Amino acid sequence: MQLNYFNRPYFENGAIRKLSEVLIAQQINNPLICTDPGLSSVGMTDKIKDLISSNFSSSFFEETPANPTEEAVMNALKVYKDNNCDGVVGFGGGSSMDLAKAVALMANHDGDLMDYSVNEGGYGKITETIPMVAIPTTAGTGSEVSVGSLIVMNDGRKLIFASPHLMPNAAICDPELTIGLPPVLTAGAGMDALTHCIEAILSPINDPPAEAVGIDGIEKIIKEESLIRACEDGQDKEARWGMMMASTEGAMAFSKGLGAVHSMSHAIGANQELGLHHGTLNAVILPSVLRFNQDHVGNKYSRIARAMGKNESINLATEIEKLNERIGMPSNLQEMGVTEDMIPDLIAHAMTDPSNITTPRVPSLKEWEKLFLEAMHK
Repeated sequence: MQLNYFNRPYFENGAIRKLSEVLIAQQINNPLICTDPGLSSVGMTDKIKDLISSNFSSSFFEETPANPTEEAVMNALKVYKDNNCDGVVGFGGGSSMDLAKAVALMANHDGDLMDYSVNEGGYGKITETIPMVAIPTTAGTGSEVSVGSLIVMNDGRKLIFASPHLMPNAAICDPELTIGLPPVLTAGAGMDALTHCIEAILSPINDPPAEAVGIDGIEKIIKEESLIRACEDGQDKEARWGMMMASTEGAMAFSKGLGAVHSMSHAIGANQELGLHHGTLNAVILPSVLRFNQDHVGNKYSRIARAMGKNESINLATEIEKLNERIGMPSNLQEMGVTEDMIPDLIAHAMTDPSNITTPRVPSLKEWEKLFLEAMHK
């Protein structure tokens, strides 16, 4: 089926077989396929090669890091130009899709990549990019339907790039591509999707349709137990379908913004030495931010609880902690290698993150410190 939403993604088991059709529709004859070493090592890129008809040429960039970097973008851009490519395909998790968006941007925009970041006032500088197709192989980021991209710059900052022009021209969502994804990656990606749904709902921006989509995503993840089932049985096609739909819905929902969870996870994710998974960071940070926001969001916690299939009186932060434990997420940031001496730099990064624009309660300097410490030691 094809969803009548945003970029009208193809969404069904086996949808990957539509790749050649999609490339033709986008007038891409020589795509650069951006993916990561993990997918390459298990033969997933061979599947792409087999699916692209002989009418196409193609080149591959298979070195996308766990958190895509400016250096990786420039290296991929060189492959694009050296091979006279005319479009980009992001094939993988959010990192590969975000890198592909940045390549599509820089392929026809002058200047430095940093000039186009939201952080540096670059939102309005982004015009139409070269054609880009997104194919997620995890169920978490929803980057295939989002207008954003996150890149770690050479100066160490993790910056946000956002524009309607960065939404992929087409997307192929094939839940079967996630079958066999290890439980730890399934869990981390799934908690990314859940955090997107929750933070979007809690954003003070008045956008009822986006909130409704977020509510449906929460129902699929928690009430229907798609996340737990996918973690416990990676071959459960129904659960995999539910998680990929919830992931797509999470990104549709956060068109109304995110919040402090993402400000904090972006700050930590910029540390290339730690190399931590974005969704896993969100999972660990989310309970602390939920406690912080509790008295500043009206009746929204009750709505989220109902979507989870829980009593409205539950402690939402505690429920998330129980879920984290069940699916094997770390208990705190300290377990993940974050140390107290990092906190001043993390606060400085988090305070400038554009996600703060739509957080329901902007922390003070002392409150940022308290949030990081709580997430470290709970």
